[in-house]
Amino acid sequence: MKINKQDILKALETISAPGEGQNMVESGAVTNVITFGDEVVVDITITNPSLQAKKKTEVEILQTIHRLVYEKAKITVNIKVEAPTKSAPNVIKGKSIPGIQNIVAVASGKGGVGKSTVTANLAVTLAKMGFKVGILDADIYGPSIPIMFDVVNEKPLAVNVDGKSKMKPVENYGVKILSIGFFTKPDQAVVWRGPMAAKALNQMIFDAAWGELDFLLLDLPPGTGDIHLSIMQSLPITGAVIVSTPQNVALADAKKGVAMFQQESINVPVLGIIENMAYFTPEELPENKYYIFGKQGAKNLAEDLQVPFLGELPLIQSIREAGDIGHPAALQTATALEQAFEKITQNVVQEVVRRNDDLPPTEAIKITTMAGCSAVKK
Repeated sequence: MKINKQDILKALETISAPGEGQNMVESGAVTNVITFGDEVVVDITITNPSLQAKKKTEVEILQTIHRLVYEKAKITVNIKVEAPTKSAPNVIKGKSIPGIQNIVAVASGKGGVGKSTVTANLAVTLAKMGFKVGILDADIYGPSIPIMFDVVNEKPLAVNVDGKSKMKPVENYGVKILSIGFFTKPDQAVVWRGPMAAKALNQMIFDAAWGELDFLLLDLPPGTGDIHLSIMQSLPITGAVIVSTPQNVALADAKKGVAMFQQESINVPVLGIIENMAYFTPEELPENKYYIFGKQGAKNLAEDLQVPFLGELPLIQSIREAGDIGHPAALQTATALEQAFEKITQNVVQEVVRRNDDLPPTEAIKITTMAGCSAVKK
């Protein structure tokens, strides 16, 4: 049987090369097709250098031609790997929010390390310093910011902005807040797949009347997953702050969190690491420090990863109590806690200023989905 070149190209239009959104022909991955009788030679160029990607590409081409053109065709696939041209760091097309100067993601590799507590206290400390601050509670499955700001029973109102209906964030202690917790019952579990969660986040980001903000803090879920990619796809993140406790099991996950932001395809500057629950100080022995979870683990991790260490926070009962009653501990005046939060917040601001001086603006990443997995590309 004589095989037609056009039939081969038409068949290859039904599959995509790894990391490409378009089909093999449209994306330019197919560089040449030669047919002679029942023999076919396909030259293809891909950008993914992994052996798995090359094998998958070859198998898909063989199966597709045998299925759609001729099942007994003798096929040779020549695969060339060509690395994509590198773009300048942090220059990726994206969508910004007018009026918001800096977007800082607060993340943790592991749950239970006090990420939301740190976010809340960073926010109120920034507000005390005179900055205009907002928090987007992006922890879809465990929103706790409404509790920490004593606004559990509040609901965002609808306001008209330039002829469009927008959500007005709830405000307390000088901080504007939006959370999925405002739209669910306290005892209601949020059982959503990734796309539903991403849609809800996008509404809270872009359908909100945030107004003028110096800082929008994002309280991210623990770990490194779909929500994180959705956020970074939607927003140009100025930088990320990682929260960890000193013990090894938390540090291992914090390291993964840093690695996620530092991936070349994501490239969000890591502003630094905060060590929470660094030591325990009993109320009756205020000068004593007991390193229950280990000593200076996060500080050592920051040095190993060559990222700034932003400071440490003690394990004190009053921090927990303040969060539970909706009055962040940093609001207390003339206390050691207030000073600790002020020092860390000043370090965060300093790193944001340094980042803005030294690096071009970050923009949102582009994410494509292929073969049931998320792939990040520029």
